[in-house]
Amino acid sequence: MANAPVAAKEAATKTPAGRLEALIQERTAHVAVIGLGYVGLPLARAFCLAGFPVTGFDIDPGKIESLRRGECYIQQIDPGWIREKSAQGRFQATAEFRHLRQVNAVIICVPTPLTKTFDPDLSYIESTAREIRKYVDRGQLIILESTTYPGTTEEVVKPILEESGLVSGRDFFLAFSPEREDPGNKKFSTQSIPKLVGGLDETSGRLAHKLYASAIESVIPVSHAKVAEAAKILENIYRAVNIALVNELKMCFDRMGIDVWEVIEAASTKPFGFQPFYPGPGLGGHCIPIDPFYLTWKAREYGFTTRFIELAGEINTSMPHYVVEKTAEALNRRRVTLNGSRGLIIGVAYKPNVDDIRESPAFEVMELLKERGAEIAYHDPCVPRLHQMRRHDIKLESVPLNPGVLSGFDFAVIITHHAGIDWDLVAEHSSLVIDTRNACAGVAKHREKIIKA
Repeated sequence: MANAPVAAKEAATKTPAGRLEALIQERTAHVAVIGLGYVGLPLARAFCLAGFPVTGFDIDPGKIESLRRGECYIQQIDPGWIREKSAQGRFQATAEFRHLRQVNAVIICVPTPLTKTFDPDLSYIESTAREIRKYVDRGQLIILESTTYPGTTEEVVKPILEESGLVSGRDFFLAFSPEREDPGNKKFSTQSIPKLVGGLDETSGRLAHKLYASAIESVIPVSHAKVAEAAKILENIYRAVNIALVNELKMCFDRMGIDVWEVIEAASTKPFGFQPFYPGPGLGGHCIPIDPFYLTWKAREYGFTTRFIELAGEINTSMPHYVVEKTAEALNRRRVTLNGSRGLIIGVAYKPNVDDIRESPAFEVMELLKERGAEIAYHDPCVPRLHQMRRHDIKLESVPLNPGVLSGFDFAVIITHHAGIDWDLVAEHSSLVIDTRNACAGVAKHREKIIKA
């Protein structure tokens, strides 16, 4: 009888799930992270630091070469761990999906953009699933992290993988765990942000929970992958709707001659029942401008119209147009036309103090200004140059911010309020400042040049 526990353990490890669970427990499970951007690379780092061997996959050869040189293309990530773990043979980066044969767990962190008609674009998820299908093996755990509508893991990823002849929940295991990265946030890291996990079945959920719990401080299991998918959508819709509310109030209060920023500050003195959100030139980042539209699209399948969410989307996507109109009006009052003027965009990152330009409203503002005949340049201390993106192709390099440069433009539009920018300098030497972030709130002089938008 003394050998009964040993025998039970040996029996458990003979099943695909049991073998994988043992590898996770021993931290010898080989983890693959597909997509080495702002989500995937920090996640790869977390698993490396937890003692797992990790292979990172990306189709961008520039990223792979950078990582192989021990360098990092994301400003906020110290590359020291890349050099250390690569030297130890614990981390490698590749574009060759054939290396999936050697891994035990695959985590998908690829983009989920929108089409031109604001429909979900799942092409990156689908193409990644097809690559995994070629190499999927018994006992592998596959986890989707890309933000998407409820049902994607079950309705899109599972059927593609099962074309291999293997069955989800029996031969391989499938789960969803939404990414919650916040680039530039010094209070929270990948390891300290609580992680939601939901499997398509009980075993898949348990294995995914065990894997993440080996590298993440707090992991919260939910009953199904759909719940985890829906929770992520809710998080971002919550922010999108509240930002739309203050954006609408900003436009309303502006007509009334009321400063919305002062209103928000006043309302924030209430110690309960109010959470401040702040207006801006439009939404940025990969989540909030996109994710609500994933749910509105999926809801139509069930004959449901998400009117509240769609209205918020309309307001938020209109904000770059509002900024340009405010700029044109301010110039007109100075007897200057937008057509033929020179404008400086200050800040192109979607949030302060990061180099992340995904879905930044700066690009929409720049293109609208160019369509109206303005000549545009930009300054951003975190983004030295612009490159072609999915929806924008503006190739410029950041100009310095000094009195000579500022005085050479007819107007400056503040899109991103990076720390370290001298707003007194901006106000003193600019002809006109369009402030979309209340960045100049502390500027005492030259207030007549500053227009809030």
